[in-house]
Amino acid sequence: MTTSVVALLGAAIIAAVAAIATAMGNSRVISKTMESMARQPEIQNSLRTTMFIGVGLIEAVPIIAIVIAFMLLNK
Repeated sequence: MTTSVVALLGAAIIAAVAAIATAMGNSRVISKTMESMARQPEIQNSLRTTMFIGVGLIEAVPIIAIVIAFMLLNK
């Protein structure tokens, strides 16, 4: 295998793992938020705001991973 093939394979693995981990993280955050909203409906707005901030931070991980993958491809 040439180095370009290895770099392409590495970039694909980075992107795939980042996407899977993000999906799992987002699902966990959202499910726990929904459970909390069901238990305490009076703090629903506060929980929703915190959930969106958390999901946004989790979504930054695959974006950074894809940038790193592109950097590997362009070496």
